Amino acid sequence: SKIKELRSNFEQAQKNTDQSKHYAERELKQLISNNEDVKSDVLIEKLKEGKNIALVSDAGTPGISDPGEEIVKKCIEENINIIPIPGACAMVTALVASGLDTKEFTFYGFLPMNKKLRKAKLAEISENENTIVIYEAPHKLDSTLEDLKQVLKDRKITIARELTKIHEEFIRGNLENIEDKVSNIKGEFVLIIEGKKKESSGQDKFANMSLEEHYEFYAKEGLE
Repeated sequence: SKIKELRSNFEQAQKNTDQSKHYAERELKQLISNNEDVKSDVLIEKLKEGKNIALVSDAGTPGISDPGEEIVKKCIEENINIIPIPGACAMVTALVASGLDTKEFTFYGFLPMNKKLRKAKLAEISENENTIVIYEAPHKLDSTLEDLKQVLKDRKITIARELTKIHEEFIRGNLENIEDKVSNIKGEFVLIIEGKKKESSGQDKFANMSLEEHYEFYAKEGLE
């Protein structure tokens, strides 16, 4: 397999990928946010030497709201070829099973921790008519749900937990009552939230008319 040909794997978590040590000779390194600059420089040098390197994660797709993003950027700057391999992505997996509108959505990743920036981002989200997708860590879930409830009021929400893992779970409800369903819950979370209700215009009403309604409309206008 292609994995067996790789000499190095860079990863964010080593739980599951450690199990594959028996199937490939490689040097395992852990990439975390506070050392990504150092590790990416080492990675670039190895790639320039002609080595093949895989960026993998414990579950899901690396490079989405995680340190892998910086490695991809540096590879592009150095004209190093990147081959993405399709796989499970928490954002898409959660959205598909959320039961909320999937035609248009906005992914915000993790909300800012800085209070001023967080407040501004929540205000932006409150005006967004698209379905909202947010990542959240277990120790910040309660405070984030409270912030969302204060700003978005009683919108529909689906909380997806531990996606693609043994304890995968979908918890559905409204922002007003969802906290009661996730008390002391553990895991990694994706929050899918209903967008702002769209204000219907006359043009929208016209577009949604049936053929008979169109005929009646034109008849009243004297355009039979």
